[in-house]
Amino acid sequence: MTHKVKKSILISVGVLFSFVFLVVLFVSPITKFLVEKYDTKFIGREIKMDWAYVNPFTGYIYFSKVRISELDADSSFISIDNLMANFALWKLFKGTYEINEITLNRPKANIIQNKKALNFDDLIKLFQPKSHTSKRKSPIHFNVLNIQINNGEFHYYEQHIQIHYFIKNVNITSSGKWWNKDSLEATFSFTAGIGSGNAKGDCSINLENLNYRLHASIAKYDLDFVQQYLKDISNYGSFRANLDAEIKARGNFKDQENISARGQLSFNDFHFGKNPKEDYASFDKLILAINELSPKHHKYLFDSIAITHPFFLYERYDKLDNVQTMFGKKGSKITEAAADKTEFNLVIEIARYVKVLAKNFFRSNYKINRLVVYKGDLRFNDYSTSEKFAIGLSPINAFADSIDKNHKRVSVVLVSGIKPFGNGSVTLSINPKDSSDFELEYQFEKLPATLFNPYLISYTSFPLDRGTLELKGKWTVRNGEINSNNHLTVIDPRISSRLLNKGTQWIPMRVIMALVRERGNVIDYEIPITGNLTKPNFHLRDVIFDVATNIFVKPATTPYRIQVRNIEKEIEKSLAFNWEMITSKMNSNQLHFLQRLAEFLKDNPDASLSITPQNYTLKEKEYLLLYEAKKKYYRSKIATNTKTYTETDSNMVAKMSIKDPQFVNYLNHQIKDSLLFTIQDKCAGFVSVVELDQYYAQLQETRKKAFLSVFSSIGVSSQINFMSGKTVIPYNGFSFYQIDYTSEFPESLLKAYRELNVLNNASPRKKFKWIRKKNQHTPFINNKIKKAVPTN
Repeated sequence: MTHKVKKSILISVGVLFSFVFLVVLFVSPITKFLVEKYDTKFIGREIKMDWAYVNPFTGYIYFSKVRISELDADSSFISIDNLMANFALWKLFKGTYEINEITLNRPKANIIQNKKALNFDDLIKLFQPKSHTSKRKSPIHFNVLNIQINNGEFHYYEQHIQIHYFIKNVNITSSGKWWNKDSLEATFSFTAGIGSGNAKGDCSINLENLNYRLHASIAKYDLDFVQQYLKDISNYGSFRANLDAEIKARGNFKDQENISARGQLSFNDFHFGKNPKEDYASFDKLILAINELSPKHHKYLFDSIAITHPFFLYERYDKLDNVQTMFGKKGSKITEAAADKTEFNLVIEIARYVKVLAKNFFRSNYKINRLVVYKGDLRFNDYSTSEKFAIGLSPINAFADSIDKNHKRVSVVLVSGIKPFGNGSVTLSINPKDSSDFELEYQFEKLPATLFNPYLISYTSFPLDRGTLELKGKWTVRNGEINSNNHLTVIDPRISSRLLNKGTQWIPMRVIMALVRERGNVIDYEIPITGNLTKPNFHLRDVIFDVATNIFVKPATTPYRIQVRNIEKEIEKSLAFNWEMITSKMNSNQLHFLQRLAEFLKDNPDASLSITPQNYTLKEKEYLLLYEAKKKYYRSKIATNTKTYTETDSNMVAKMSIKDPQFVNYLNHQIKDSLLFTIQDKCAGFVSVVELDQYYAQLQETRKKAFLSVFSSIGVSSQINFMSGKTVIPYNGFSFYQIDYTSEFPESLLKAYRELNVLNNASPRKKFKWIRKKNQHTPFINNKIKKAVPTN
């Protein structure tokens, strides 16, 4: 009996194990077959896998090489190397459906968006709870626990504006979601798919009220993907930057203002411009150190805001500027994209969100312990005139400590150099509770008046070849009411010869200068401004009074002024030999001076001269470029039947306006590049760099020969030491030869310098002696002559 019982037990156990084995053996392929057979029926998508393993007794499943297709398409929506899950079977008897562990290894998903439609909208709709009019049933007890995603890769495509971005090495770990708990917590990490950088952190979301908590650490994360969104709102452009961040935040997804954040954001290596080599705006680093940011509770508390080496370029063209050529006239491209409610653009959405966060800033409790702008660079180029105008502020340094709404006053100090010459400073003291209550003091000095020649030539035909400008003022504004005084001083302005060009207007500048310039060869006006910020009143009483005074008083001092002018010219021409733009011709006065100088060397065999060319290469090459382009146009369209190019032809080309419609039309046909906005750029595409360098080298050589020929004719060329030229931006706006006397000076120069010292102490000029000395910026008056003739 015992033997039979044992045999029965063994058979039963064998049958049981055989049954289990057969179930496990066949249920796996059956599961694979059923999944692949009824996939489209239940989810509308095709599912494929290499093989499956299912253990119905332990609740363990394993799918290998799973691939879920797009809706009604063969392309892949999600692919997973392997999927593992454990079901808690014993809890089914208690009415609870639980996956106590699920792992996805190397999943790869494609998220595709077309305006507002997403490629998984059908799945969202499929799993949405159906609405019922019947009495609500008890909730389903469904738990998904211990979720893990390893080394995932997620791609995002936007079809309407052609966006593609992805992240890789995605690792997510979550304790999961319980049926009776609203919160979901997870830790995450991933790296950028395009470019470099990584991010990691942890977060939690309340799925019921959509409250969230986030702690994120981001290291050198590449933001180049933003450029793809810029294509939708701009005609052209290039962008790059990266981000470091350590942020802790709490908020609610349904309320944009309901956020409380602290931490630090650092944007690095920011570049935005025409192309990767031409920036319109950039900075090395922008740091925002946040103590507390809570728009809903009206708190904007920053430890510091610091920006290093910010750069901004603004350019005006004949029609638009560089900003409008990029974003459309008055930002029409941005307006058009923002108006399309069916389209998602990340740049516009970020701008809208920042606007929401900042809209209550000045009505809130705000504080910035330290605000710093370090080594800024601000540039302005104007190509709408007959020649390029360029000015820059660099380096700009601005400082402000403790910008606090609770303080009575906030002070900001800005100091900057001015390119190519000069410097400036601005001091602002403002009531942080009222932006219409402030004091402003500014000063800009040592600015060459010749800097503004492009405007003077365009609107008057007369450039300046001398003068130093100073502008300073002080404003006191209370409740928007202005009380200010502004002081403009131009020291020793002097009109040069008129330039005959068909593209310029004509104004009798010599008459105007006689009226506005005082006896001491100074323009000196105080212009008070009153009224309010929306409607200021300019008081020109001082200007009118000075003009009237000059009409009646100035004629009596004419001999004195003529004497001063002659002496200044004697000193200047003795120390520097000026060249008109792109010409090697010398006028009779210049020839006469060189002959006198040669006679001085002949009479003083031990004396010698060092001649150092100071070349305004940038401006002269611009003039040459425009001239040669006009010359090519002239010879191909106007003087087509002549083989020679005469001086008359040259004069006609020189007088031709670069804004001439036929010339511009000719350039546009020659250079078909929609991103060249200036005449200068188009000419540069028409006249090669090699040609331009050859013309410039010829000009330098011709000048040198013409200059030295005067000394050779008298036999003193051995006493001339001709140095290598220097590329500079001359203060007087013209290329010149600097003349250094290696031993003694000509008596005429010493006499003139002594007489000038005496005249500077006379009453018409004595008033401005200190300002003239402070703003003196000329290489002509060197230390040697100052020592030879000490000033009073």
